[in-house]
Amino acid sequence: MTRQSRKLDHIQYFLETTNYEMNTDTTDIYLMHCCLPEINFDDISMKTELMGFSLDYPIFINAITGGASDVTAINGALARVAKGYKIPMAVGSQMAALEDPTLADSYKIVRKENPEGVVFANIGAYATVKMAQKAANMIDANAIQIHLNVAQELLMPEGDREFSQWLFHIEEIVKALSIPVIVKEVGFGIRKEDAQKLLKTGVHAIDIGGTGGTNFISIESLRRKDFFAKNFTEWGIPTPVSLIEVSEVLSERCSLIASGGISNGLDVVKMVALGAGAVGMSGIFLRELLTKDELALEKCVLRIIDEIRTTMALVGAKDIASLNQIPVVVMGKMAEWLTGRGIDIRKYGMRE
Repeated sequence: MTRQSRKLDHIQYFLETTNYEMNTDTTDIYLMHCCLPEINFDDISMKTELMGFSLDYPIFINAITGGASDVTAINGALARVAKGYKIPMAVGSQMAALEDPTLADSYKIVRKENPEGVVFANIGAYATVKMAQKAANMIDANAIQIHLNVAQELLMPEGDREFSQWLFHIEEIVKALSIPVIVKEVGFGIRKEDAQKLLKTGVHAIDIGGTGGTNFISIESLRRKDFFAKNFTEWGIPTPVSLIEVSEVLSERCSLIASGGISNGLDVVKMVALGAGAVGMSGIFLRELLTKDELALEKCVLRIIDEIRTTMALVGAKDIASLNQIPVVVMGKMAEWLTGRGIDIRKYGMRE
Protein backbone atom coordinates (compact mmCIF):
# COMPACT_ATOMS: atom_id res chain seq x y z
CA MET A 1 0.00 0.00 0.00
CA THR A 2 1.33 3.47 -0.89
CA ARG A 3 1.58 6.28 1.67
CA GLN A 4 -0.97 8.22 -0.38
CA SER A 5 -3.52 5.40 -0.06
CA ARG A 6 -2.79 5.13 3.66
CA LYS A 7 -3.36 8.86 4.17
CA LEU A 8 -6.77 8.61 2.56
CA ASP A 9 -7.60 5.56 4.68
CA HIS A 10 -6.68 7.51 7.81
CA ILE A 11 -9.14 10.29 6.93
CA GLN A 12 -11.94 7.81 6.18
CA TYR A 13 -11.42 5.85 9.39
CA PHE A 14 -10.94 9.02 11.42
CA LEU A 15 -14.53 9.96 10.63
CA GLU A 16 -15.70 6.48 11.61
CA THR A 17 -13.81 6.19 14.90
CA THR A 18 -13.94 9.63 16.51
CA ASN A 19 -16.75 11.37 18.33
CA TYR A 20 -15.86 14.88 19.37
CA GLU A 21 -18.73 15.18 21.77
CA MET A 22 -16.70 12.67 23.79
CA ASN A 23 -13.30 14.33 23.82
CA THR A 24 -10.31 14.17 26.15
CA ASP A 25 -11.32 13.44 29.73
CA THR A 26 -11.00 16.59 31.80
CA THR A 27 -13.92 15.86 34.14
CA ASP A 28 -11.51 15.30 37.06
CA ILE A 29 -10.01 18.77 36.58
CA TYR A 30 -11.85 21.68 38.19
CA LEU A 31 -11.17 25.39 37.75
CA MET A 32 -12.20 27.38 40.82
CA HIS A 33 -14.93 29.93 40.14
CA CYS A 34 -14.08 33.56 40.92
CA CYS A 35 -17.11 35.64 41.95
CA LEU A 36 -15.06 38.86 42.21
CA PRO A 37 -12.91 38.88 39.08
CA GLU A 38 -12.10 42.63 39.18
CA ILE A 39 -11.59 42.70 35.41
CA ASN A 40 -13.55 43.91 32.41
CA PHE A 41 -14.55 41.22 29.94
CA ASP A 42 -13.49 43.25 26.91
CA ASP A 43 -10.06 43.92 28.41
CA ILE A 44 -9.11 40.24 28.70
CA SER A 45 -6.05 39.46 26.59
CA MET A 46 -5.51 36.04 25.05
CA LYS A 47 -2.14 36.96 23.56
CA THR A 48 0.75 34.64 24.29
CA GLU A 49 4.13 33.53 23.00
CA LEU A 50 5.26 30.14 21.76
CA MET A 51 8.91 29.53 20.86
CA GLY A 52 9.30 33.24 20.25
CA PHE A 53 6.22 33.52 18.03
CA SER A 54 3.59 36.02 19.13
CA LEU A 55 0.10 34.51 19.08
CA ASP A 56 -3.24 36.29 19.43
CA TYR A 57 -4.75 33.17 20.98
CA PRO A 58 -3.26 30.16 22.81
CA ILE A 59 -4.40 27.71 20.10
CA PHE A 60 -3.21 26.45 16.73
CA ILE A 61 -4.26 23.97 14.07
CA ASN A 62 -2.19 20.90 14.81
CA ALA A 63 -0.84 18.35 12.32
CA ILE A 64 -3.67 16.83 10.34
CA THR A 65 -3.07 15.68 6.81
CA GLY A 66 -1.27 15.93 3.50
CA GLY A 67 0.48 13.49 1.19
CA ALA A 68 -2.43 12.76 -1.13
CA SER A 69 -3.67 14.82 -4.04
CA ASP A 70 -7.24 14.53 -2.76
CA VAL A 71 -6.44 16.41 0.46
CA THR A 72 -4.91 19.51 -1.13
CA ALA A 73 -8.25 21.31 -0.83
CA ILE A 74 -8.51 20.31 2.83
CA ASN A 75 -5.16 21.84 3.70
CA GLY A 76 -6.02 24.90 1.64
CA ALA A 77 -9.22 25.52 3.61
CA LEU A 78 -7.45 24.99 6.94
CA ALA A 79 -4.74 27.42 5.89
CA ARG A 80 -7.27 30.11 4.94
CA VAL A 81 -8.94 29.86 8.33
CA ALA A 82 -5.55 29.92 10.07
CA LYS A 83 -4.75 33.10 8.16
CA GLY A 84 -8.09 34.69 9.01
CA TYR A 85 -7.60 34.22 12.76
CA LYS A 86 -3.80 34.57 12.71
CA ILE A 87 -3.22 31.20 14.33
CA PRO A 88 -0.35 28.82 13.47
CA MET A 89 -0.92 25.66 11.47
CA ALA A 90 1.01 22.41 11.23
CA VAL A 91 0.83 20.11 8.22
CA GLY A 92 0.70 16.33 8.47
CA SER A 93 3.71 14.08 7.94
CA GLN A 94 5.57 15.11 4.79
CA MET A 95 7.26 11.77 4.21
CA ALA A 96 4.87 11.00 1.35
CA ALA A 97 6.04 14.08 -0.57
CA LEU A 98 9.70 13.30 0.14
CA GLU A 99 9.17 9.91 -1.49
CA ASP A 100 6.95 11.24 -4.29
CA PRO A 101 7.53 14.95 -5.11
CA THR A 102 4.28 15.08 -7.13
CA LEU A 103 2.46 15.13 -3.77
CA ALA A 104 4.27 18.23 -2.52
CA ASP A 105 1.42 20.53 -3.59
CA SER A 106 -0.82 19.03 -0.90
CA TYR A 107 1.53 20.68 1.60
CA LYS A 108 2.67 23.73 -0.37
CA ILE A 109 -0.94 24.91 -0.59
CA VAL A 110 -0.68 25.89 3.10
CA ARG A 111 2.05 28.43 2.45
CA LYS A 112 0.36 29.56 -0.75
CA GLU A 113 -2.87 30.35 1.10
CA ASN A 114 -1.12 31.82 4.14
CA PRO A 115 2.12 33.40 2.94
CA GLU A 116 2.81 35.41 6.11
CA GLY A 117 1.51 32.95 8.70
CA VAL A 118 3.30 30.70 11.17
CA VAL A 119 3.52 27.24 9.60
CA PHE A 120 5.02 24.07 11.08
CA ALA A 121 6.54 21.32 8.95
CA ASN A 122 6.19 17.70 10.04
CA ILE A 123 8.43 14.65 9.80
CA GLY A 124 8.87 11.38 11.67
CA ALA A 125 11.62 10.63 14.18
CA TYR A 126 13.06 8.16 11.68
CA ALA A 127 13.94 11.08 9.38
CA THR A 128 17.48 12.19 8.67
CA VAL A 129 18.68 15.79 8.85
CA LYS A 130 18.47 15.99 5.05
CA MET A 131 14.84 14.86 5.08
CA ALA A 132 13.94 17.33 7.81
CA GLN A 133 15.53 20.21 5.94
CA LYS A 134 13.71 19.27 2.73
CA ALA A 135 10.42 19.12 4.60
CA ALA A 136 11.00 22.56 6.11
CA ASN A 137 12.06 24.07 2.79
CA MET A 138 9.03 22.59 1.03
CA ILE A 139 6.66 24.95 2.87
CA ASP A 140 9.09 27.62 4.05
CA ALA A 141 8.36 26.44 7.60
CA ASN A 142 8.79 28.60 10.70
CA ALA A 143 9.31 25.48 12.83
CA ILE A 144 9.26 21.73 12.39
CA GLN A 145 7.43 19.00 14.27
CA ILE A 146 9.05 15.61 14.73
CA HIS A 147 6.27 13.15 15.46
CA LEU A 148 6.55 10.09 17.68
CA ASN A 149 4.18 7.29 16.64
CA VAL A 150 5.54 4.04 18.03
CA ALA A 151 2.08 2.66 18.82
CA GLN A 152 0.81 3.42 15.35
CA GLU A 153 3.88 1.93 13.65
CA LEU A 154 3.62 -1.29 15.67
CA LEU A 155 -0.05 -1.75 14.75
CA MET A 156 0.47 -1.01 11.05
CA PRO A 157 1.31 -4.17 9.11
CA GLU A 158 3.69 -2.08 7.00
CA GLY A 159 4.92 0.00 9.95
CA ASP A 160 8.47 0.53 11.12
CA ARG A 161 9.97 -1.69 13.83
CA GLU A 162 13.31 0.05 14.38
CA PHE A 163 13.22 2.81 17.01
CA SER A 164 16.71 2.69 18.47
CA GLN A 165 17.97 5.72 16.52
CA TRP A 166 14.99 8.03 17.02
CA LEU A 167 16.49 10.02 19.88
CA PHE A 168 19.76 10.37 17.97
CA HIS A 169 17.91 11.63 14.88
CA ILE A 170 16.04 14.22 16.97
CA GLU A 171 19.25 15.55 18.46
CA GLU A 172 20.92 15.75 15.05
CA ILE A 173 17.97 17.67 13.58
CA VAL A 174 17.94 20.10 16.50
CA LYS A 175 21.65 20.79 15.95
CA ALA A 176 21.40 21.17 12.18
CA LEU A 177 18.23 23.17 11.54
CA SER A 178 17.99 26.92 12.08
CA ILE A 179 14.29 26.82 13.00
CA PRO A 180 12.68 25.64 16.27
CA VAL A 181 12.08 21.90 16.65
CA ILE A 182 8.91 20.54 18.27
CA VAL A 183 8.67 16.90 19.29
CA LYS A 184 5.08 15.65 19.42
CA GLU A 185 3.29 12.42 20.20
CA VAL A 186 0.46 11.48 17.86
CA GLY A 187 -2.06 10.54 20.53
CA PHE A 188 -0.59 8.27 23.22
CA GLY A 189 1.07 10.76 25.55
CA ILE A 190 4.60 11.45 26.80
CA ARG A 191 5.79 10.40 30.24
CA LYS A 192 8.15 12.56 32.29
CA GLU A 193 11.11 10.19 31.89
CA ASP A 194 10.94 10.51 28.09
CA ALA A 195 10.49 14.27 28.36
CA GLN A 196 13.77 14.45 30.29
CA LYS A 197 15.51 12.61 27.44
CA LEU A 198 14.05 15.04 24.92
CA LEU A 199 15.16 18.05 26.94
CA LYS A 200 18.75 16.85 26.71
CA THR A 201 18.54 17.01 22.90
CA GLY A 202 17.77 20.74 23.05
CA VAL A 203 14.28 20.60 21.54
CA HIS A 204 12.41 23.90 21.63
CA ALA A 205 8.96 22.50 22.44
CA ILE A 206 7.29 19.28 23.53
CA ASP A 207 3.73 18.52 22.39
CA ILE A 208 2.48 15.78 24.70
CA GLY A 209 -0.26 14.53 22.33
CA GLY A 210 -2.19 12.47 24.86
CA THR A 211 -5.14 10.13 24.48
CA GLY A 212 -8.62 11.47 23.90
CA GLY A 213 -8.51 12.55 20.29
CA THR A 214 -7.74 10.71 17.07
CA ASN A 215 -6.87 7.13 18.01
CA PHE A 216 -4.51 5.67 15.44
CA ILE A 217 -4.72 2.23 17.03
CA SER A 218 -8.48 2.22 16.41
CA ILE A 219 -7.85 3.42 12.88
CA GLU A 220 -5.24 0.73 12.25
CA SER A 221 -7.53 -1.93 13.72
CA LEU A 222 -10.06 -1.08 11.01
CA ARG A 223 -7.37 -1.21 8.36
CA ARG A 224 -6.08 -4.56 9.65
CA LYS A 225 -9.58 -6.02 10.00
CA ASP A 226 -8.54 -8.21 12.92
CA PHE A 227 -8.85 -8.26 16.69
CA PHE A 228 -5.18 -7.89 17.56
CA ALA A 229 -5.16 -4.10 17.38
CA LYS A 230 -8.51 -3.82 19.17
CA ASN A 231 -6.86 -5.14 22.35
CA PHE A 232 -4.75 -1.96 22.47
CA THR A 233 -7.36 0.70 21.75
CA GLU A 234 -7.27 1.97 25.36
CA TRP A 235 -3.48 2.27 25.33
CA GLY A 236 -1.81 5.53 26.25
CA ILE A 237 -1.58 8.39 28.74
CA PRO A 238 -4.55 10.79 29.06
CA THR A 239 -3.80 14.31 27.86
CA PRO A 240 -4.06 16.07 31.27
CA VAL A 241 -1.95 13.40 33.00
CA SER A 242 0.80 13.62 30.39
CA LEU A 243 0.69 17.41 30.51
CA ILE A 244 1.20 17.50 34.29
CA GLU A 245 3.89 14.81 34.11
CA VAL A 246 5.95 16.72 31.56
CA SER A 247 5.42 20.09 33.25
CA GLU A 248 7.08 18.62 36.35
CA VAL A 249 10.41 18.25 34.57
CA LEU A 250 10.23 21.00 31.94
CA SER A 251 12.89 23.69 31.71
CA GLU A 252 12.15 27.34 30.96
CA ARG A 253 13.86 27.18 27.58
CA CYS A 254 11.42 24.53 26.30
CA SER A 255 7.79 25.32 25.51
CA LEU A 256 5.02 22.92 26.50
CA ILE A 257 2.13 22.20 24.15
CA ALA A 258 -1.03 20.28 25.03
CA SER A 259 -2.95 18.30 22.43
CA GLY A 260 -5.10 15.21 22.25
CA GLY A 261 -8.87 15.48 21.92
CA ILE A 262 -9.24 19.07 23.07
CA SER A 263 -12.28 20.55 21.38
CA ASN A 264 -13.54 23.53 23.40
CA GLY A 265 -12.33 26.71 25.06
CA LEU A 266 -12.97 25.50 28.61
CA ASP A 267 -10.53 22.63 28.14
CA VAL A 268 -8.04 24.97 26.48
CA VAL A 269 -8.00 27.10 29.63
CA LYS A 270 -7.65 24.00 31.81
CA MET A 271 -4.60 22.93 29.82
CA VAL A 272 -3.00 26.38 29.98
CA ALA A 273 -3.70 26.58 33.72
CA LEU A 274 -1.88 23.25 34.12
CA GLY A 275 1.20 24.52 32.32
CA ALA A 276 0.65 24.47 28.56
CA GLY A 277 1.99 27.43 26.62
CA ALA A 278 -0.42 26.68 23.78
CA VAL A 279 -2.95 24.06 22.76
CA GLY A 280 -2.93 22.18 19.47
CA MET A 281 -6.30 21.17 18.04
CA SER A 282 -6.87 19.10 14.94
CA GLY A 283 -9.69 16.56 15.01
CA ILE A 284 -12.45 19.02 15.85
CA PHE A 285 -11.36 21.27 12.98
CA LEU A 286 -11.07 18.45 10.46
CA ARG A 287 -14.47 17.06 11.39
CA GLU A 288 -16.17 20.46 11.04
CA LEU A 289 -14.59 20.96 7.64
CA LEU A 290 -15.26 17.47 6.26
CA THR A 291 -18.79 17.00 7.58
CA LYS A 292 -19.88 20.60 6.97
CA ASP A 293 -17.85 23.30 5.21
CA GLU A 294 -15.25 26.03 5.59
CA LEU A 295 -17.74 28.46 7.09
CA ALA A 296 -18.56 25.93 9.80
CA LEU A 297 -14.85 25.61 10.52
CA GLU A 298 -14.57 29.39 10.94
CA LYS A 299 -17.54 29.39 13.31
CA CYS A 300 -15.93 26.58 15.29
CA VAL A 301 -12.70 28.57 15.76
CA LEU A 302 -14.68 31.65 16.79
CA ARG A 303 -16.70 29.59 19.29
CA ILE A 304 -13.54 28.24 20.90
CA ILE A 305 -12.05 31.74 21.16
CA ASP A 306 -15.24 33.04 22.80
CA GLU A 307 -15.19 30.10 25.23
CA ILE A 308 -11.59 30.83 26.18
CA ARG A 309 -12.39 34.46 26.97
CA THR A 310 -15.52 33.51 28.92
CA THR A 311 -13.64 30.93 30.99
CA MET A 312 -10.88 33.42 31.73
CA ALA A 313 -13.51 35.84 33.04
CA LEU A 314 -15.03 33.12 35.21
CA VAL A 315 -11.68 32.41 36.90
CA GLY A 316 -10.66 36.07 37.12
CA ALA A 317 -7.71 35.90 34.71
CA LYS A 318 -6.97 39.13 32.85
CA ASP A 319 -4.35 37.50 30.61
CA ILE A 320 -2.78 34.16 29.75
CA ALA A 321 0.03 34.56 32.28
CA SER A 322 -2.57 34.90 35.05
CA LEU A 323 -3.85 31.40 34.32
CA ASN A 324 -0.68 29.95 35.81
CA GLN A 325 -1.74 31.38 39.18
CA ILE A 326 -5.37 30.31 39.43
CA PRO A 327 -6.24 27.32 41.68
CA VAL A 328 -6.92 24.05 39.87
CA VAL A 329 -8.25 20.98 41.69
CA VAL A 330 -7.40 17.53 40.34
CA MET A 331 -9.62 14.70 41.61
CA GLY A 332 -10.70 11.13 40.97
CA LYS A 333 -8.82 8.63 38.84
CA MET A 334 -6.55 11.35 37.50
CA ALA A 335 -5.47 12.32 41.01
CA GLU A 336 -4.81 8.68 41.86
CA TRP A 337 -2.75 8.24 38.70
CA LEU A 338 -0.59 11.32 39.33
CA THR A 339 -0.15 10.54 43.02
CA GLY A 340 0.95 7.05 42.07
CA ARG A 341 3.60 8.66 39.90
CA GLY A 342 4.93 10.68 42.84
CA ILE A 343 3.47 14.02 41.75
CA ASP A 344 2.07 16.34 44.43
CA ILE A 345 -1.15 17.66 42.92
CA ARG A 346 -2.07 19.74 45.99
CA LYS A 347 0.14 22.60 44.82
CA TYR A 348 -2.27 23.26 41.94
CA GLY A 349 -5.21 23.63 44.28
CA MET A 350 -3.34 25.85 46.76
CA ARG A 351 -2.45 28.61 44.31
CA GLU A 352 -3.44 32.12 45.36
